[in-house]
Amino acid sequence: MCSLKNLEAQIVRFRDEREWKIYHTPKNLAISLIIELGELLEHFQWKTDEEILSAVRDESKRKEIAYEIADVAIYLILLSHELGVDLEKAIVEKLQVNGEKYPVEKVKGELFKEFSRV
Repeated sequence: MCSLKNLEAQIVRFRDEREWKIYHTPKNLAISLIIELGELLEHFQWKTDEEILSAVRDESKRKEIAYEIADVAIYLILLSHELGVDLEKAIVEKLQVNGEKYPVEKVKGELFKEFSRV
């Protein structure tokens, strides 16, 4: 299995071998991240959840979507790298913060209860 740090090293090496670092400023990476996210969202636009789940049963459609997700992840990892953010550590810490903010015993089932009152 590949760690996030290993993936980051592979992505940075790929980028640096092509001398693309000059273009990978934080602003440009953030913009590219949003553009790639938009390309991912095109696969979902005007479709119901059921239509999307049905579409990904087709291997070629699932691969298209997977590649868009990969593009988003690559730009996110590069942005984290350029800003000196340890993405793995940030995710672990954020999950802990969210766990404290939304403890299971206080929030489990609460959304359902809220909707059933409406």
